[in-house]
Amino acid sequence: MALGRPRGSKRSSSSSSSSYASTVTTLVFLSLCVLGVWMLTSNSVLPPPSTTRTSSDETQLPKSQEKDATSVFEDNPGDLPLDAIKSDDAVNIIADDGSKDQESRDANEAQLLEETVMTRNQQPDDAQKTEDKLDSGGSQEQSNESPENVEAKSNEMPLQVDGQEQQKQIQEEPENNANSQEIQQAISNEEQLPATDVPENSGDSQNDQQKPESEPEKVPQEPEIHNQDDDKAQQESQQQEEQDNSNTSNNSKKPTEDQESQGTESKGSQEASKESKTEIKVEETTTAGSLESSVIPKESKESKKSWSTQAAQSENENDRRREESSSDGSIYGYTWKLCNVTSGADYIPCLDNEKAIKKLRTTKHFEHRERHCPEEGPTCLVSLPENYKTSIEWPQSRDKIWYHNVPRTKLAEVKGHQNWVKVTGEFLTFPGGGTQFIHGALHYIDFLQQSLPDIEWGKKTRVILDVGCGVASFGGYLFEKDVLAMSFAPKDEHEAQVQFALERGIPAISAVMGSQRLPFPSMVFDLIHCARCRVPWHEEGGMLLLELNRVLRPGGFFVWSATPVYQTLEEDVEIWKEMSSLTKSMCWELMTIQKDKLNSIGAAIYRKPTSNECYDQRNEKRPSMCKNDDDPNAAWYVPLQACMHRVPVDNAVRGSNWPKQWPQRSQAPPYWLNSSQMGVYGKPAPQDFSTDYEHWKRVVNKTYMNGLGINLSNIRNVMDMRSVYGGFAAALRDLKVWVINVVNVDSPDTLPVIYERGLFGIYHDWCESFSTYPRTYDLLHADHLFSKLKKRCKLPPVLAEVDRIVRPGGKLIVRDESSTIGEVENMLKSLRWEVHLTFSKNQEGLLSAQKGNWRPDIYAESS
Repeated sequence: MALGRPRGSKRSSSSSSSSYASTVTTLVFLSLCVLGVWMLTSNSVLPPPSTTRTSSDETQLPKSQEKDATSVFEDNPGDLPLDAIKSDDAVNIIADDGSKDQESRDANEAQLLEETVMTRNQQPDDAQKTEDKLDSGGSQEQSNESPENVEAKSNEMPLQVDGQEQQKQIQEEPENNANSQEIQQAISNEEQLPATDVPENSGDSQNDQQKPESEPEKVPQEPEIHNQDDDKAQQESQQQEEQDNSNTSNNSKKPTEDQESQGTESKGSQEASKESKTEIKVEETTTAGSLESSVIPKESKESKKSWSTQAAQSENENDRRREESSSDGSIYGYTWKLCNVTSGADYIPCLDNEKAIKKLRTTKHFEHRERHCPEEGPTCLVSLPENYKTSIEWPQSRDKIWYHNVPRTKLAEVKGHQNWVKVTGEFLTFPGGGTQFIHGALHYIDFLQQSLPDIEWGKKTRVILDVGCGVASFGGYLFEKDVLAMSFAPKDEHEAQVQFALERGIPAISAVMGSQRLPFPSMVFDLIHCARCRVPWHEEGGMLLLELNRVLRPGGFFVWSATPVYQTLEEDVEIWKEMSSLTKSMCWELMTIQKDKLNSIGAAIYRKPTSNECYDQRNEKRPSMCKNDDDPNAAWYVPLQACMHRVPVDNAVRGSNWPKQWPQRSQAPPYWLNSSQMGVYGKPAPQDFSTDYEHWKRVVNKTYMNGLGINLSNIRNVMDMRSVYGGFAAALRDLKVWVINVVNVDSPDTLPVIYERGLFGIYHDWCESFSTYPRTYDLLHADHLFSKLKKRCKLPPVLAEVDRIVRPGGKLIVRDESSTIGEVENMLKSLRWEVHLTFSKNQEGLLSAQKGNWRPDIYAESS
């Protein structure tokens, strides 16, 4: 029935809550009266009445109770806003009075009360459960959950967070480390430098640890770490959904058992999900205990190699800027300045030592072109030529080079008609000619082969010495015949001829036949060539020609194509007589004299004896035989002598037999290495040789070409700074590179082994400068060199020498002790080299670096 307002009552327009309370009170009082009358007239007993808390009552809950309902969300500070917990029904009930008139509102309230009573009479237990749920707001169920149930629900429910990206990142982590692992794996295959153990599939192992015990086959997604604003919004959304579900259940007239069951399951699922997330959040923010360690992935040590940190990036950038602001290279404890020398960009310290040259008493034997090294190696840096460009790659470089890299025109002016070199725009071009082969080196090479078929270019004859090489076109075109030529000429006799050769990519050194032996062992060259080399062979008892006899292999050939061979001028005829007498007394056999009609020249080809019979049968013992205690292999600053060494005839001695044909000789141990002889690495010499070769093949193929990623297409001139058996050079045999093998003067003398296998090399002491022009080599390789050197001399001058002879863009590979690797790395960085890789294990290290174009702008006071 509808109720009117008492006459004397007044309602305030400013508040609707008082009217609402009076209406509810009246309805309750009338209901109780009706129920009392009905109970008196019937003998039935009803449960005691209870009111239903509406949404408006919920808004009046004490803050302490509201806080209890959401206390598990510890990262959500403060109380939820009022609108966040209002349901649609509640909004309708407490709407503005202007939206509905008072009578309609009262009728709805009466109808709601009546439906509530009827529902209670029909399903008292279910209604009571519904009321309990509404009263508790879901917090009671959460408080009654045991920790075991919470953990079980947490494991049963998938973690619905944005962890898929994180999971994907973990699974892809090994791919991100692919480059580092590839290098380490390549190095681990080497015998002397194994790689560190790298944990494989680190991301998968972490995922395995995160699998719940109840579902071992599934990998849960990783929980996302949210900020507080995101958590607060998510909490408000969840409570809003919960409140909607509660009001919907309360407003349904007769929910069936299935509907109520579904509602309960849905709510339970939401609460379980909520509890699962809550538990994770509690563990993360408070205890950081076992759940964090089993769910949150830890950083792998390998990830530090794939990802840089902001601190590291900032520090590197600051270092770079400090380096740019440093004009003299005074970083890493080293200061570098430009060399203040008259030779400028072509400075060779041991050949341009003006102070030492001025003190010479005579220059009759070209002493001023020989080595005169400073007492201490210079630490200054050689400047770059103006407009210097990256060298043209082989084989194009054989025919042309950049003019500004070797800005010399004198040879083009003097020898242009002989097709040595010509100036063509911004290039210097090389038609392939020479003084004795104006129409091309290839024709001349074929002419020599036809003159004496026993030469057998590339088979029997593999390693040759080209004396007075000019621009080395002869040696450059012999590569097509599988012949390796060591070309040399004195510096500045023909302006920059060796520099031209090296810039073209042809092997050459600056040297002269003067007063000292050449830096090669005895009996190593298969053929020696002199094309009008202007060397006075017949003078001073034939001392210079006897030096060639020392380094020529028994049975080897000497090719002399000069004017005395084919011209009839008085001077030429006199020289020919002197040479004929000298070569006969040396027991050289004149094999043939042939004339080349195309080039209008002739060539005489001699052969060194393979026995001592001729020496013993000579009537006149001049030149004399060297003393028995004279070592023919001694070649480092050893004065020349006008004598000959006997030829070895014992089949077990080096020089008694010709090596195997190329390329078999490159991989077979020399016949004179026997098992009773101990090798450099402690094994019998032949086994030592084979082990060394297999080692370097493995290192080159698996580490240098793959792990270091060296692109050999732009590499032509290579130097092995500390070669033993030449294994590194032999491993590069099939590539279009040439390698000069350096055997240090304080190391075992293995240079004869290198020549025996069809390779070439030179003796040297790295405490001194090398006899080559600046910007000569594309790649330097140093295997356990610097740790030995620093016992005898300082490393900074050695690194300055490395910087001098490497081209801009050229590379350096160092294998050494870890402590030495660190020293070399610091010096290279101070030289502004780009260090690509440093790796160490078990006190052994590997370093790869590349030279840049940096030069200091301050000159040294003197050099």
